[in-house]
Amino acid sequence: MLTQTNGTGTDGRFTRARRSVAVTGEALVRVAPLVEGTRAVSCTPTLTGLDAREWLAGSGDTLARLRDEHGAVLLRGFAPLDAAGLADLVTGLDGGLRDYDNRSTPRRRVDGNVFTSTEYPADQTIPQHNEMSYTDSWPATLFLTCVAPAATGGETPIADSARVHARLPRATRERFERHGVMYVRNFGHGMDLSWQEVFQTEDRAQVDAYCERHGIQAEWLGGERLRTRHVVQATVKARATGETVWFNQANLFHVSSLPEHVERELRESFAEDELPRNALYGDGTPLHSEDLAQIRAAYAAEEIALPWQAGDVMIVDNEQFSHGRKPYTGARTVLVAMA
Repeated sequence: MLTQTNGTGTDGRFTRARRSVAVTGEALVRVAPLVEGTRAVSCTPTLTGLDAREWLAGSGDTLARLRDEHGAVLLRGFAPLDAAGLADLVTGLDGGLRDYDNRSTPRRRVDGNVFTSTEYPADQTIPQHNEMSYTDSWPATLFLTCVAPAATGGETPIADSARVHARLPRATRERFERHGVMYVRNFGHGMDLSWQEVFQTEDRAQVDAYCERHGIQAEWLGGERLRTRHVVQATVKARATGETVWFNQANLFHVSSLPEHVERELRESFAEDELPRNALYGDGTPLHSEDLAQIRAAYAAEEIALPWQAGDVMIVDNEQFSHGRKPYTGARTVLVAMA
């Protein structure tokens, strides 16, 4: 049950008298395609000020079903959530939050396991990717809420991972599926994240133990230098649908994802195996530029980008949909939690 209140007190001021409203299924929300011709949907409340947590509590499996069937759900027009409220929503839907381990991008912890979204420079694009698909253990669902939208830009575009997979030439898919993707990271150059930040420890023995558990080859090279190599999946079968989906970060980790002048400077400064981060086929051979171009074109063709509104919550099945970030101006605050 949801409680709604209203009325006027004896002093003439607006007061709130409690009454109960049944919250069942989709009775209090309008569900519509996020963009015509795509699977993703938006949910808009028909009751002003509806709290998404209360709707979730009273609507059974409605939200979980929408996520599983459509892959991405935008909650728009609900009461805004802060970090603690977002954590409540995640817990209500999926039972709890996971930490951000084996990190790839700079983020700040806001409250518990709620973080800022990736803090890359505002003028840069973050390419499409499935969260933590460079690992062997990834979050099932992402929850993002917009506290303050950018003045311009700053969208978090999404793309249907099954449709991206279907767009790629068979030869490209088979090459990646046969070999997987090798992610190579070099720490200690003073560029990118430090190994201490990535593994959230100062203890090298803990790093070695983590790498051994997850099948990561770790090589200490003297001083603060560490090189890791990890071969993992290029595609997976989505748990919710059984469809084969494109699921890796080869396009993002590869040095060519950087601005052209940055890539050039890195290649002039480092040998191929010493680049701060890079992606290869799982057998260690360099990625074909044609494959990377096809992957980026497939993502571009499937990308859905809508401007954020304050209070929006985007719930993304991390296997069914990838996400990224557009450049922006002005202040922008988006929080993220993972289930």
